[in-house]
Amino acid sequence: MNIIIESLQQFMQYTGIANITLPHFIMICIGVAFITVAIKKDWEPLLLVPIGFGIIIGNIPFPSGLQIGIYEEGSVLNILYQGVKQGWYPPLIFLGIGAMTDFTSLISQPRLLMIGAAAQLGIFGAYIAAMHMGFTPAEAGAIGIIGGADGPTAIFLSSKLAPELLGAIAVSAYSYMALVPVIQRPIMLLMTTKKERLIRMKAPREVKQREKIIFPIVGFILTALIVPSGIPLLGMLFFGNLLKESGVTKRLAETARGPLIDVVTILIGVTVGCSTQADVFLTATSLKIFLLGLFSFIVATVGGVGFAKIMNLFYKEGNKINPLIGNAGVSAVPDAARVSQNVGREFDKNNHLLMHAMAPNVAGVIGSAVAAGILLSFLG
Repeated sequence: MNIIIESLQQFMQYTGIANITLPHFIMICIGVAFITVAIKKDWEPLLLVPIGFGIIIGNIPFPSGLQIGIYEEGSVLNILYQGVKQGWYPPLIFLGIGAMTDFTSLISQPRLLMIGAAAQLGIFGAYIAAMHMGFTPAEAGAIGIIGGADGPTAIFLSSKLAPELLGAIAVSAYSYMALVPVIQRPIMLLMTTKKERLIRMKAPREVKQREKIIFPIVGFILTALIVPSGIPLLGMLFFGNLLKESGVTKRLAETARGPLIDVVTILIGVTVGCSTQADVFLTATSLKIFLLGLFSFIVATVGGVGFAKIMNLFYKEGNKINPLIGNAGVSAVPDAARVSQNVGREFDKNNHLLMHAMAPNVAGVIGSAVAAGILLSFLG
């Protein structure tokens, strides 16, 4: 009888029930909340569902030494996490993004590139704020990239500059990407007048296939020469786009924007979620990162909308830019562009801004990768 009792006691010591703490329970609830809003609100479900379930996986407590935790060398989760930690997954996601992105709107309206550049103010604004809050320059750079609204870029840069903050930065970046409609709409309304919201922009010119093929080649050469440290992201982005536009590599383009990006998204979501173990995530530092992430999104939106208004000072009637597309300067493709479209149609149901908003939106993708390269050059 004593042997049975001792065996049961030993078994209980290995269960999660015996080892669970309040912080573990809180993190599990956060994981459930991520899944809930992803399903009920349809907020970035392809990201939040894997991250949410990963948070649950990472916060089921267990005794040390079982070689199953994400931070235990040699465990399966630790091996999968190397793709995040070593920065392997982000370039593969950029390959898929390039293969599914249409740069036509940007090629036809190159002036809108400046809006995408202006929205990167969120990155450098958060960098300055993080420095004032006591973070090191490298940590501040990794935190600032959240303002680019680009999860893979945030993971890539934080894995190089501040790997100890990677989990909090990645979850913050993806969380705010999902909240783009909630965060940006009130800022857009606050910064624009009714007259500005009703501006109808000229239809973009038709872009020839030759231009679409030349763009990724020339675009990569120019950006890579300026910021060589951004080559892993920029190279894969433009290469993926060339696969799409060349017309002779359809199978490769389909693989890049389909099975490949889906597999990598699953792996990056689950492992990032698993990395948010209660003992390393529920800290004052994580709270600061989330606050700085929100600040960077606000500054990025203000920068994009504000710069569109400044540009209008130099354009005559009939050629003005609807400043509502300024929010799309962040990299959340195509959600930020959809916000431009939806807010614009609230005031004019026949005003279609999506095709125009896609220009600063894809420019923001390029801009965030360039900004990451700049920060890596100075702080790496």
